[in-house]
Amino acid sequence: MTPLVGRATEVADVRAALRSARLVTVTGPGGVGKTRIALRAAAGIADRYQHGLCLVELSDLRDPELLPHTLADSLNLARQDSSSALDTVLEHLRDRELLLVLDTCEHLVDACAPLVDTLLREAAGVTVLATSRQPLDVPGEWIWTVAPLPVHPDGEDDGAGGRGSGQGEDWTGGDAVQLFAQCAAAAVPGFTVHEGNRADVLRLCRRLDGMPLAIELAGVRLRAVDLAELVDRLDDRFRLLTGGRRAALPRHQTLRAAVEWSFDLCTAQEQLLWSRLSVFAGSFDLAAAEEVCAGGELSGEDLLVALVGLVDKSVVLRVRDSGSCYRMLDTLREYGAERLAASGEQDAGRARHLARYLALAATFDSDFLADDQIPQYRRLRAEHADLRLAIEYALAAPGRPALAAALTSHLWGYWHIAGLHTEGRYWYAKITDRYPERVGERAWALAQSSYLGAFQADPEALAQAQECVSIADELDDPVLAGRGRVYLHLSLTFQGRHAEAARAGEEAEALLEAVGDVVGLITLETQTGYLHHLAGDLDSAIAPCERGLRRLGERSAEGWVRGYLHYVIGVACFSRGEHERSTQSATTALRIKYELGDGVGMAYCLELLAWLAVREQRFTDAVRLLGAADPLWQGAGARLGGTAIMEELHQSALRSARASLGAERCAALRQEGARQPLERVVARATERPRGTPRSRTGTRHGISPLTQREREVALLAAEGRSNREIAEHLVISKRTVDAHVERILAKLGIPARGQIAARMDIDPGVGSGVS
Repeated sequence: MTPLVGRATEVADVRAALRSARLVTVTGPGGVGKTRIALRAAAGIADRYQHGLCLVELSDLRDPELLPHTLADSLNLARQDSSSALDTVLEHLRDRELLLVLDTCEHLVDACAPLVDTLLREAAGVTVLATSRQPLDVPGEWIWTVAPLPVHPDGEDDGAGGRGSGQGEDWTGGDAVQLFAQCAAAAVPGFTVHEGNRADVLRLCRRLDGMPLAIELAGVRLRAVDLAELVDRLDDRFRLLTGGRRAALPRHQTLRAAVEWSFDLCTAQEQLLWSRLSVFAGSFDLAAAEEVCAGGELSGEDLLVALVGLVDKSVVLRVRDSGSCYRMLDTLREYGAERLAASGEQDAGRARHLARYLALAATFDSDFLADDQIPQYRRLRAEHADLRLAIEYALAAPGRPALAAALTSHLWGYWHIAGLHTEGRYWYAKITDRYPERVGERAWALAQSSYLGAFQADPEALAQAQECVSIADELDDPVLAGRGRVYLHLSLTFQGRHAEAARAGEEAEALLEAVGDVVGLITLETQTGYLHHLAGDLDSAIAPCERGLRRLGERSAEGWVRGYLHYVIGVACFSRGEHERSTQSATTALRIKYELGDGVGMAYCLELLAWLAVREQRFTDAVRLLGAADPLWQGAGARLGGTAIMEELHQSALRSARASLGAERCAALRQEGARQPLERVVARATERPRGTPRSRTGTRHGISPLTQREREVALLAAEGRSNREIAEHLVISKRTVDAHVERILAKLGIPARGQIAARMDIDPGVGSGVS
């Protein structure tokens, strides 16, 4: 009766599937639009079938034994008393070519499955299109899972000051927004989405997960509730979104009824798992679900069976392209939370959730320099919403502020790598509010807030570091006192107080050496090299960084500190005029920071490569690189830590580019650089431009900078062998080969192993001779 918003792809895919499959099941959560998609798909292909199509609506049927009778009635068959309804249906369909649409099978799936299986085997001309919250699991079944409507398919921001609010007349906000606009206009004639209400509409559609049923119910509520008020009250969505259209099916007349319909279809263990999973804010994997949700009436083995059941019933969605990772829609999660609270298990569930993320953060902190730093960080980043929820719970729950302090303290490196400096400082401020007295929890929060603040050029960072050191000395805590002085050293360095910074560094080194704090020492060595560079002592700037790299070990796969060590070497070499070595170090650092996902670290590297491009008079490349760094600096809160000396290098490079290209051309190139995908920026930045000087590395052109082992690895790589094949050939570990290849790329100044042969003037068709 109303236009179908979006769903063109889904309808087309279902129609295409019906060309080759005799059973297609459209699955998805309640209210996502399965029936409308199925009916639209069927209506467009009815002429393919000689005897047309037949719709069988099953939502009102409760007794599974009446399923054959319902099918017979839908086919307008007069049943003989002496024959069963199923026999009558089969006799009728054996010689017919027909599309049978079975709508809403989930509550009768145990009856529908054998019926459909029998129909497909005995009526060769029949094709079945079913809608269900779970598959029928019949041989030959083709399953199409319907996702919620997209809110912003072009990936723009949510309208709260982001780019999405400036799309002009062509802006649509996605299919979910279009559906809301259609429903709202039907309820309130003249309603449109415009600049003044766009942000509220986006918030509403996102809070409702893009679920068509919820959006339609929200549109109806505009008859009585103002849009802004509707959005503000969405936390109570089940009570708010009632009173749907009278002609709607009972299960769709209110949002609660739709969700309760799904809940009632679940087994007792599935219902228990649904409620327990509500403690997760974002996605989760099987291990997380077992750790947080197993126990009592739900053992580990039972949990897996229940999870599979919830996925089958479209209560839990499997996240595509992420392995065994799952999520729940907010509406279903909120309902689960209600059930969990009613059961009296909410506090216990949240406590298990907090314990899990405290353990993950503690492991990341204690193993910060380990080879698996990058995968550990990526796991935390993927579960950011749950980290945040765990902190919130610890701060809100009575008697748990110490756990909140511990959790935030373990995340110091996470905030830096993720570029979440402002959020990290927000949480540390919460901790210092909870601990106004001079205790360790306050001192650690001050220390780590200072460290983040220094990168943001916040003057308060220095005072925080000083207070931390004062408390640490009172408590006689050498680890805290040493780390506090490391962060004091950085704030003083960034503020240009070099002599004071050097004294703080000497004190920190003595304390950290005594307690064996390797993370603190390597961090200090990075900062010491940077301090010498800023102070103009270029001969002393590189040695601490090389010492730090040795301390990490040549095989290290750590990313955060190692990337900065290479960067500081690069910037010191730049100031010494050693541009070839500076380029090698900068590209190495950029590759490391890109793999890690460290936006601030990448910004430092792109700046340095831009300055090098200016020295080589590649002004177009330089300005694009500066532009690519701009959005990364915005995430940090300050460019180059607000350091005057580094800012002057930035401005000097920009002045040179403007003098060559003109201010207008520079502005356009800078915007172009800011818009480019980061992957492309990094690939171009680490590729040596044509026409720039480079040293030859082949044996026919002088002495190679590669060691004998590196040359062996390079020759094998030039033949096209993988790192694992090289490791097997040389009888060394793959990790060692990985490290050799990284150094080879850095020394040769190339971004990819595929360029090794050309860089070394090797004919790839000639064997390496390595044995």
